[in-house]
Amino acid sequence: MRKLSFLGWPIITGVLIAIILLQFFPQLLAPPVTTVEIRETQLPTHVPGKSGPVSYSEAVKKAAPAVVNIYTRTLIEEKKHPVIKDPLFKKFYELGDMPQRERIQSSLGSGVILNAQGYIITNNHVIAGADSIVIVLKDGREASAEIIGTDPETDLAILKTNMDNLPSVTLSPSDSLLVGDVVLAIGNPFGVGQTVTMGIVSATGRNSLGLNTYEDFLQTDAAINPGNSGGALVDAHGNLIGINSAIFSKSGGSQGIGFAIPSNLAKKVMTDLITKGRVVRGWMGVEIQELTANLAESFGLKEMSGLIIAGIYRDGPAHKAGLQPGDIMLSLNGKPVEGRLSMIGIADFTPGEPLQVEYLREGKQFTSEVTVGERPLTRPSS
Repeated sequence: MRKLSFLGWPIITGVLIAIILLQFFPQLLAPPVTTVEIRETQLPTHVPGKSGPVSYSEAVKKAAPAVVNIYTRTLIEEKKHPVIKDPLFKKFYELGDMPQRERIQSSLGSGVILNAQGYIITNNHVIAGADSIVIVLKDGREASAEIIGTDPETDLAILKTNMDNLPSVTLSPSDSLLVGDVVLAIGNPFGVGQTVTMGIVSATGRNSLGLNTYEDFLQTDAAINPGNSGGALVDAHGNLIGINSAIFSKSGGSQGIGFAIPSNLAKKVMTDLITKGRVVRGWMGVEIQELTANLAESFGLKEMSGLIIAGIYRDGPAHKAGLQPGDIMLSLNGKPVEGRLSMIGIADFTPGEPLQVEYLREGKQFTSEVTVGERPLTRPSS
């Protein structure tokens, strides 16, 4: 009995400590995230035959609480003059080991809360290299946030914060947008606080801008300024249709040309980063070159549609399917190739899916089936 009572106290004490720890740190028992909560709507962004409302306050009231201000701090070591590092100089002036001078660099941006789990989407360039990240909600609450994952190729990043009663945004499919649809940009321009600007969709599918590896931008004339990066672009109903990312400006301020990452692309990147820790992309293993009028004429093409295969990655999907440099891709799964945007679409394929490629070689038309692979993290040799 004495032995049993001697063993009982440590067990009881251990159980009590475990209960206390779980009270303060319930996440210790939280299972790994395999599903991501996203609220979506199929409500069309435009209603034919209907005129615009007098006010968009309801849309702002719906979306604005989920847009946060992001403040980052980065510790930067200032470079020493080469002379100071010289041992003879240090000995002569008896400098000894001078401490490294440091300075703190602060920056700001915006982000959007995607669900009640506390996941926030923003631009990668907003938080790149940050030593600490603080988010501030519209209601004044603030908290620290950690980086869950980044995707520099789309300039997107996912943060997470542990707060209760978080508002979240509702996503709307960006592929239903039309040029001329009304949009609202919500963010923290110049650090003045949450600001809303209005405009229209000026263009869709903008690419070849040299901003990201994967570009499928929405262009808008809603005023976007420094600090708006990572903020929300919403439709007239307050649903998220894009993440504000870049501006075209010679002055550094808004000139009516802003670019946003569409919600469809943001949704895929977010889901992959949270559930898989990386973004899984389909890959053909080719380097392409766009057709010009002269090239089309030299290949005997009547129209400038298609892409030239300029290079093939050895043992890649296209190489295994028999495609060769110099082939001209005309269609993918029956859809005509429309410049680089068609190649960006391959990233949405699941590795292992078949892809029918119709191409031209030496004036003759062929079709091959390519088994889509997963795009490697490091660039393979061609």
